[in-house]
Amino acid sequence: MTISLERDGTTGVAVVTLDRPERLNALTLAMADELAAVWRGFRYEDDIRAIVLTGAGGRAFCTGVDRDDAGRVPQPSSPYTLDDPLIAIGPKANDLWKPVIAAVEGMACGGAFYLLGEAEFLIAGETATFFDPHTTYGMVSAFETVHMAQRMPFGEVARMALMGSAERISARRAYEIGLVSEVTGPGGALAAAREAAAVIAGYPTEAVQGTVRALWTAKEAVRSQALAQAPHLIALGNLPADRQAELFTGRRTGYRTR
Repeated sequence: MTISLERDGTTGVAVVTLDRPERLNALTLAMADELAAVWRGFRYEDDIRAIVLTGAGGRAFCTGVDRDDAGRVPQPSSPYTLDDPLIAIGPKANDLWKPVIAAVEGMACGGAFYLLGEAEFLIAGETATFFDPHTTYGMVSAFETVHMAQRMPFGEVARMALMGSAERISARRAYEIGLVSEVTGPGGALAAAREAAAVIAGYPTEAVQGTVRALWTAKEAVRSQALAQAPHLIALGNLPADRQAELFTGRRTGYRTR
């Protein structure tokens, strides 16, 4: 199992866990399909009224797409089309409007932002870090920056994307800029997220889902237009796969956390 599910019929809360701790919860193509099915399935589970999303192991929430799988996605030759394996892994992409709270411990980077960008809010353990290594390895950060631009000040998301693997945002800094709504002690994010989810799940679900939908409507037009441009920017700006691989294997840079 690479996606673990836990349902609490008493509280109405489900916990979705990315469960590949040995690979820092990197996403495979199978996991991407499984996540999409999980979100769609929750639309029909009336007993589940709020959801917590987390990663197993404590070292990472998610480190994006697994490099071993990334190269297995066939791509059309046209620069105007792109098949992105992570485009439908989030709850909103699957028309789920039940609230999702992300509980983040350890690293959250790159493709993790497809998921974090579609959560209602984030709770992080104090050792959590956020970064986007795309530019370091000759890759355009497009979908990730679009998602994070909805949650972070422009200068902060620009710095994170452009600094690549040289810099990481600490949980405390993420709280200061509004990316994270609460910082807990190490290992405490999941319990805090469960508690918040249980409160929300105790309210009338029609009102809760309507509020979620209203919140997303406020920014959906800009977000949709920006996401529509992302595939073209990636197709035109990414280095060829073999050059990316060279950078991945040959570059071992240090980083600083702020």
